[in-house]
Amino acid sequence: MINAGDTAWVLISSALVMLMTPGLAFFYGGMVRKKNILSILMQCFIILCVLSVQWVLYGYSLSFAPSEGFWGGLKWFGLNGVGMEPYADYAGTIPHQAFMAFQMMFAIITPALILGAFAERMKFSAFIAFIIIWVTFVYDPVCHWVWGSGGWLRRLGALDFAGGTVVHVNAGIAALATALFIGKRKNMKKSVPAPHNMPFVVLGTGLLWFGWFGFNAGSALAANSIAVNAFVVTNTAAAAAGLSWAVIEWMRNGKPTIFGVASGAVAGLVAITPAAGYVSVIPAIIIGLLVSVFCFTAVSIIKPKFGYDDSLDAFGVHCVGGIWGALATGLFASKAVNPAGADGLFFGNPGQFLVQLLVVAVTLIYSLALSVMIYKLVDMIIGVRVNEKDEVIGLDLTQHHERAYTVLE
Repeated sequence: MINAGDTAWVLISSALVMLMTPGLAFFYGGMVRKKNILSILMQCFIILCVLSVQWVLYGYSLSFAPSEGFWGGLKWFGLNGVGMEPYADYAGTIPHQAFMAFQMMFAIITPALILGAFAERMKFSAFIAFIIIWVTFVYDPVCHWVWGSGGWLRRLGALDFAGGTVVHVNAGIAALATALFIGKRKNMKKSVPAPHNMPFVVLGTGLLWFGWFGFNAGSALAANSIAVNAFVVTNTAAAAAGLSWAVIEWMRNGKPTIFGVASGAVAGLVAITPAAGYVSVIPAIIIGLLVSVFCFTAVSIIKPKFGYDDSLDAFGVHCVGGIWGALATGLFASKAVNPAGADGLFFGNPGQFLVQLLVVAVTLIYSLALSVMIYKLVDMIIGVRVNEKDEVIGLDLTQHHERAYTVLE
C-alpha cells in the first residue's frame, strides 16, 4: 500500500539530492580560476539535462530492471512498466516512479564528481561524450550489481546504504584515471592556482551538506527510524570530519582554514554515506574523525609526491573517503540499528568486512579499467583536451563564449 508520508519524504529527498549538483557546481567552481568558473557550472548543469533524459529512456532500466546478468537490460525502456504502483523489491510504500526519480538524482551527481579531476582543460564536446558513455557502461552496471534486483554483489550481502561504492568510489577512481591521462594543467610547475572565490566554496559546501540529508536519510525510502538514524549520523560524521581537518591543519601548518573545514565536512559526508543506515552515533564520530586523516594525507602528501593533477581532489576526497566509508561499514554495522542490514566485524561478523572489501575491489578495478578505455575512445574520435591557447585564455570564453565577471578588478 502506498504511504503518503513515505512518498512525500522520498520526493523531498529527491529534490534535496538534485540540489547537490548545483551545490557541487559552486563548490568546484569556487576552486578554479575565474576564467573557468562558467565551464564548471555549465558541466554540472548539462549533466542535469543530459542524464535526466538518459535515465528515463534506458538508464533506470539498465540499473534496476530485475536481472541476474551484467545489468538490468531494457525491460523498462522509456519507463515502460514503471508506473504509480509500488515495486516491492525496492520500495513497497511509494510509487515506483518516485523511487525512479530518487535514483535519477544519484545517477546525475555521480559523474559530476569526476569533473573535478580534469577541470580547466577538457573540451565540452568530449566531456558530454565521456559522461554519457561512462554512465551507461560504468555507473549503470555497478549500480545494478550493488542495488539492483538480482545484482550479484547485492546477493553476496554488500552493504551500501546510499552510495559509498556506487557513487564515490566509482566516480573517484574514474577521476584519477582521467587526471592521469589528460595530464597536468599548464604552468603547474610554477604554482598551484589558489581558489578564486572561497565564499562560493563555502556556499557549495553548505548546499552539499543540506542536500546530503536527502542523499542519506532519503535512502531509507520511508519516513521511519532508519531515516532518522541516517540523518543524525550524517550530520555527526560531517561535523567530526570538519573539526578533524581543522585540527590537522592547525597542528601541521599553524593555522586552520575555512577551505580545510569545508573539505573535511565533505569528506565526512562521503565516508558516512555507505554506513548511514547501519551505524550509530559513536561509530559515526570515529568514521568522521578518521576520514579527514586519510583524505588529508591523500591530497596534501600523496598527490604532491606523485605529481598528478587531480585539480579539485575528486580522487583524494571521494575515492579515498568512499573506500574508508565502505570498509568502516563492514566494521561498525549493527543489526541493532537496522535489522535488515548485517552485523560488522566489531559486532561478531568478520565475513561482512570481507564482503565490503570485495565490493570496493570490484568497483575500483572495473571503474578504473572502463574509464581508461572510454577516455581513450573519446580522445581517439574527437580529442579530449583543449589546445594550449584555449586553456590559457580560459574555457569560459573558448568553450562557451561567456564571461563570469564583467567588472574589472
